[in-house]
Amino acid sequence: MNKLQDIKNFDEWLESVVKISNSNLEKLFASLSDVPSELLEVMKYASLGPGKRLRAALVYATSEIYLKDIDETESEYLSHIVSAIELIHAYSLVHDDLPCMDDDDLRRGRPTCHIKYGEAMALLAADALQPLAHEHLLSSSIDAEIKVNCSLELLKATGASGMVGGQVIDILNVSNLLKIEDLKDMHSRKTGALIKSCLTMVIALFRDKHGFSESLNKYAEHIGIAYQVVDDILDVTQDSDTLGKTAGKDEQNNKPTYVTILGLSKAREYATELYEKAIEALASIPNSDRLKDLAHYIILRNF
Repeated sequence: MNKLQDIKNFDEWLESVVKISNSNLEKLFASLSDVPSELLEVMKYASLGPGKRLRAALVYATSEIYLKDIDETESEYLSHIVSAIELIHAYSLVHDDLPCMDDDDLRRGRPTCHIKYGEAMALLAADALQPLAHEHLLSSSIDAEIKVNCSLELLKATGASGMVGGQVIDILNVSNLLKIEDLKDMHSRKTGALIKSCLTMVIALFRDKHGFSESLNKYAEHIGIAYQVVDDILDVTQDSDTLGKTAGKDEQNNKPTYVTILGLSKAREYATELYEKAIEALASIPNSDRLKDLAHYIILRNF
């Protein structure tokens, strides 16, 4: 596991997660000798930009629960899971920024893919990242059942009932004032489903051998929504330089958010409530301190 579990300081651990995740992605891209160089350049631009690698961190943090059970093959496969989830996340951001979606020109502190390379290349590069994620999940020597189950978890998270479905609900409700339950449903799909898959793929890797899946799923559901609540708060309280993306974009696009529905103060209270529920879900799970640290990081982050 690249000795990540030996790093006690959370900030140092998170920095190491970023370095390891980027290194694994760079190795993967370097192996794609049959991909047109122009396409590969855009795929790398979309995937290797400066980012928090929160989803990678969730994968590695969840795996620490199973440290006593992990072998070399499983440790190696964690890097496949991390790369796959980051490729899917990158693809989703490229699509999200397109003129037909949020029409944004700034992502991770630099021009969005379609601004730098044009809409056609951005779209095609994002389209290429998605199958690459599953190819990487399935191209391991690990047990076939594990590979298929991990791929299925990611497919469910990103498909019509998950991330894509959530994006559709988002598009259809521009200028609408949703009920809090409907907003939560939208973001449990659009944002939360991919975050949840970070944990469910690790559970699939270890075949839920300790029976922690129910508690970990609850944690993931709470923290997935909390992430979006904080995102909505930051959209109105931080500037573009801090966020690395255009501030105030949700208000500009007349999108329903937790801030517009609850107000800023109540939205902050709701984020704290979700954090507390996430921590409570981990109460009976040993070696879950890193997941607790990540939950704390998610609600206190400023970008």
